[in-house]
Amino acid sequence: MMTTLSGRSVLLIIGGGIAAYKSLELIRLLKQRQAKVTAIMTKAAAEFVTQLSVASLTAEKVYTDLFSLTDEVEMGHIELSRAADLLVVAPASADLMAKMAQGLANDLASTTLLATDKKILIAPAMNVRMWQHPATMRNLATLKGDGVRVVGPNDGEMACGEYGPGRMAEPVEILAAIEAHFAGSAVPLAGATATRPLTGRRVLITAGPTHEPIDPVRYIANRSSGKQGYALAEAAVALGAETILVSGPVHVPIPPGAQMMPVETAAEMLKTVESELPVDIAIFAAAVADWRVADAADQKIKKGSGGLPDLKLAENPDILKTVAGAKTKRPKLVVGFAAETENVIANAKAKLAKKGCDLIIANDVSADKGVMGGDKNTVHLVSASGVESWPELSKQEVAQRLMAELARRLGAKS
Repeated sequence: MMTTLSGRSVLLIIGGGIAAYKSLELIRLLKQRQAKVTAIMTKAAAEFVTQLSVASLTAEKVYTDLFSLTDEVEMGHIELSRAADLLVVAPASADLMAKMAQGLANDLASTTLLATDKKILIAPAMNVRMWQHPATMRNLATLKGDGVRVVGPNDGEMACGEYGPGRMAEPVEILAAIEAHFAGSAVPLAGATATRPLTGRRVLITAGPTHEPIDPVRYIANRSSGKQGYALAEAAVALGAETILVSGPVHVPIPPGAQMMPVETAAEMLKTVESELPVDIAIFAAAVADWRVADAADQKIKKGSGGLPDLKLAENPDILKTVAGAKTKRPKLVVGFAAETENVIANAKAKLAKKGCDLIIANDVSADKGVMGGDKNTVHLVSASGVESWPELSKQEVAQRLMAELARRLGAKS
């Protein structure tokens, strides 16, 4: 069976760090989807995984040495950089990112990255302090400005015992980003067809709930399953879009071809959304918590004789309003969702005016409707021109119809 990656060639550059072991699973997933994988290993990578392991999985020669007499007689680093359809750096260490940002070329990996004329995707992995260091942030900004795509890093416990952002994205997340690249570039924008009208376009979708910590083990959340947002991402990919899915914690499979950006809190979601702009369409389907605990406890709050804990709440950032009102990088279409339990249409109209977006998708999420966590939805499209009500449909059908409608509206704006 053909896949998005059938016949595609991926050059995987494996950097140093404990996360290098994840590259083996990434290779397996890519091969499973019929991609050809060729690997370059840095000297540091070889401290964590062996050339034999990588070669066994890729069924290809593994390249390590810039000055190999057998490879470089044919300018191997140039050939490697041009023969692939996409270059993937996983893990991308702080050292590799710095070399890329500064244009350094003192080993096979960095030389190949500098010599390529193909797109590059990186999956950073490093200690949290290294990730948050101003130098790394400057390098990241430079790389993004150069058109390098980034997946991750995730928050989590480090091998060094610290906790925070810096864990390499999981192999399935990197695979989704690779599939998104090829799904979005399969047909050039000028050649978009009726069945893939979003080819060459970027679509950002938020999904799921947010978790706002009370203490290390408790949080404020809601009943959102993420099913509607994930269905929208799947539909966007099917229409040819490069699809970025910014998702709170859910238990829904990542749609093949979508670039997954996991977050937990509203603040993280806003930061991630802003980092991915500009896009052509932004759809805010996530059920973002309105409030957070102003001062989350560092330790678990214990029951005691002092009565109930005093939890002071603070208002979370309004992601939809922020993006809709942006002076620069505002998407051509900004779509919000209004999950209501009463006065559905009236509340949606008020939200449309307050947020400044182009369209509100309103639905009734009363408990007896079974929408939250369910597989069906009844939506109303509320815009400045009026209200269009749809019958009850599966969430997949809602997603397909809505993405087709947004593609039409985007085409009319272009």
